[in-house]
Amino acid sequence: MVATNQNLAKIFQEIAQLLEIKGVAFKPQAYRKAAKAIENLEKDIAPDFEKIPGIGESISKKIKEYLKTRKINDYEKLKKETAIQQLIAYYFETKGLS
Repeated sequence: MVATNQNLAKIFQEIAQLLEIKGVAFKPQAYRKAAKAIENLEKDIAPDFEKIPGIGESISKKIKEYLKTRKINDYEKLKKETAIQQLIAYYFETKGLS
C-alpha cells in the first residue's frame, strides 16, 4: 500500500476512535468504512479519491486537505478536545479495567 494511503487510513481510524470517545454516533462507522476503502486501494489515492465507494463529501474534503497540507485540521482539533478522555481511557486499559 502507498504511504499516503496508509497515513490517511490510520488518521481516519483514529478519528473514528476519538469520535467514539466524544460519544458521537454514526460518524465513527463512516470513518472506519473510508479507512478500509483506502487500505484496500492498490494505487495512490490522490488521482481518483472522489470516486472511491464509501467516501462521502465530508471525508473527501479531509482527503483533499491532507493531500495539500499533509494534515487535517479537524483531526488536530479532535485530538486536543479529547486529550483528557484519552488519558483516562489509557489508564483504565493499562489497569485492565476497561
